[in-house]
Amino acid sequence: MVAAAGVDFLGLNFWPRSRRYLAIGSGAEVAAAARAAGARVVGLFVDATLAEIEAVHRQVALDVVQLHGEEPPERVAEVAVHLGLPVWKALPLGDAAAVERLAAYPAATAVLLDAPSAGRGGSGQTIALELLALARRRHPARDLILAGGLTPDNVAAAIAVARPWAVDAASGVELAPGQKDPRKVRSFIDAVRSVDPGDVLRD
Repeated sequence: MVAAAGVDFLGLNFWPRSRRYLAIGSGAEVAAAARAAGARVVGLFVDATLAEIEAVHRQVALDVVQLHGEEPPERVAEVAVHLGLPVWKALPLGDAAAVERLAAYPAATAVLLDAPSAGRGGSGQTIALELLALARRRHPARDLILAGGLTPDNVAAAIAVARPWAVDAASGVELAPGQKDPRKVRSFIDAVRSVDPGDVLRD
């Protein structure tokens, strides 16, 4: 449903502790349906080993790897080189000091800015707009993916401040964890397109 609505990327969560966790077999089925609808597939991992990521990639054929844990810059580079895939590194943006961490991941194709949370995203918590503005000023050439409590009501304002390469929605377009609301998804996409028809959408 989400891919058919017009998103560019569909994220599949392979962190076993997540409420949105997908087993590899289920992930492969969802990935096939997403590709049939024209979306690319992103695999989300938290502090996984290279072997674990590779095992998922063999069955799911990921287009992008997203690392959402405490992975050091060396791990990002290792995954990118070994799998030959783009790697997005998620970083919690809770204060001005966190903004400087964006420069520590040169091997990451993009940096995903999320609100700090124990659950590694999907909490509904938002990032302060002044921090988003600071991140863009300090890193004007960096491809940023904006996450953190984005909804149809607040995504346009966040885009205007952060000018991201892409936006990422989870809880803001759900009825329950992992259960997307078709109306919220459509409203979210319309809100993004209203700011810039070329913006990239990710769910």
